Amino acid sequence: MKNIDFMEALDGLLKIKSVAVDGDGDAPFGEGCKEALDYMLSLCAGFGFRTKKCGNMLGWAEIGEGDEMIGILAHLDVVPEGSGWEYPAFGCTVVGDRVYGRGVNDDKGPALMCVYAMKELLDSGCKLNRRIRIIFGLTEERGEWTDMKYYVETEELPTFGITPDATFPAVYGEKGILVFRMRMPLAGSGVDSISGGSAHNVVPDACEAVVGGQKFSAVGKSVHGSCPEKGENAILKLMAEVNEAAPCKLSKLVTEKFGLTCDGSLIGCALSDSESGALTLNVGVIEVIGDEVVVTVDIRYPVTYKGSDILDIIRRETTPYGVEIELDEDKAPIYKDKDSAFIRALMDVYREETGDDTEAFVMGGGTYARAMPNIVAFGPALPNSADVAHQKNEYMLVSEIELARRIYKKTLERMLTL
Repeated sequence: MKNIDFMEALDGLLKIKSVAVDGDGDAPFGEGCKEALDYMLSLCAGFGFRTKKCGNMLGWAEIGEGDEMIGILAHLDVVPEGSGWEYPAFGCTVVGDRVYGRGVNDDKGPALMCVYAMKELLDSGCKLNRRIRIIFGLTEERGEWTDMKYYVETEELPTFGITPDATFPAVYGEKGILVFRMRMPLAGSGVDSISGGSAHNVVPDACEAVVGGQKFSAVGKSVHGSCPEKGENAILKLMAEVNEAAPCKLSKLVTEKFGLTCDGSLIGCALSDSESGALTLNVGVIEVIGDEVVVTVDIRYPVTYKGSDILDIIRRETTPYGVEIELDEDKAPIYKDKDSAFIRALMDVYREETGDDTEAFVMGGGTYARAMPNIVAFGPALPNSADVAHQKNEYMLVSEIELARRIYKKTLERMLTL
């Protein structure tokens, strides 16, 4: 694949259904993730990069020389496609100035942008006095980050670097991420069956239930779970409808403690701080597993709070409903010096290429910046771009792709001189 151009490479990568699942052997996260990793390592090897597959858990590709290493942390796994796509979810469809496909924005497209930025630097013959290594993860969307834990334990850590998995300009902080499950016995819940949502970090756009033989359904609007206020939660809508027509134990729990809100106010968690803003909450998945109803909730909490304290509040608030609270993950917030030379350099490149004076910021999304020291999220979306990550018809504008590629190339050049 030595001479393959960017759009051809993007087409090949987007066609791979790399939703992380439980696998085994040489495909611990499923055949799709293995195929995506093999594809990228083969592409990079064809460009003359040094490559390594790390225990089948992830892989990396590297250029340059020197003791210090610039890291680029990207992920090749994607969230499930959901429903309602106008174009093939696992494909690359160009319509006008838009490129559609699951992962074009989050995070396959940005991973390729950085690969091609590295290729341009290598082909230019410029002095690469530091190594530049792009690390391809496979479990970012699942949340457990088994891949990055393996990397940290077995491989060299970057001196500093970026993850192209957010929004421009630089992100100097990320809220904490608390994911938990509420488990209620199906017998006595009041529902015969219920199903809604695809992942904890996606606002569900559909939900169906049978209650006392009566069928209920609701449709919502899917957005990234870190900004649930921009979407419409089908689970909450359906539970509100059930609570009106045929109230039961489950509908009372959901409507009394979540309602149609996403700020945690009904469950005693309306928290905020001046550094990162307010807590947000997404009821992401509801399903029957065995003899239980399981509700998965995703909370993004301000940087000055602790997830354990929030979980204590939730346990206290939900105990009267007879549910068991099970912690899935608690990723602590990260918060870096926005006036550091590194972040100033990122901001300088962004402003030189865009003329935009938007300030560095703290976000609710969670990225691989948490996985290693001295990593910050940087792009690829522009501040006023449509929020399409984790949604149907995910896309990027061709003009945005070209701009991001220029920014990443210039950023790597600048990082070589820091």
